[in-house]
Amino acid sequence: MIEVAVLHDQGWPDADWELLAQRAVVAAITHSPYAAFATEETLYEVAVKLTTDAEVHQLNRAYREKDRPTNVLSFPMVQSDLLETTANTDDGEVILGDIVLAEGVCAAEAAEKGISIADHATHLIVHGTFHLLGYDHMEDAEAEAMEALETQSLLSLGISDPYGDRYG
Repeated sequence: MIEVAVLHDQGWPDADWELLAQRAVVAAITHSPYAAFATEETLYEVAVKLTTDAEVHQLNRAYREKDRPTNVLSFPMVQSDLLETTANTDDGEVILGDIVLAEGVCAAEAAEKGISIADHATHLIVHGTFHLLGYDHMEDAEAEAMEALETQSLLSLGISDPYGDRYG
């Protein structure tokens, strides 16, 4: 079972962010090799924080040594090589990690793409969830695999392929 906690600053537009984040995380997980997380008795927890560019800038500088805001940051709490053994938890709960989105960057990117902030934030939450599941995009093959899974997840939510219909 999957539980998503959402914290958001007032700068974000009105939307049902709790439902949006829950749907995005569940879609990503069910389109991954860890689809069983959605139905297991173990509780898999993800926190999503919708915050300011300034806070994301600070986090990006502290944890990635990049002195600028970025659209999304992910902080996995489970090593990717241990994800398959998480159902063996002592207390029945697994914190997969945190996903943090920057409002200004997200809004600017959405405007540039001509899509709603909600749809772009959904994509970024899906993207962040795949990072929590051990996916990366440093190498071309990794990026293509991750993008294909993101696209499948988004299509299941009625959101078009953010990569230009390469995977739809």
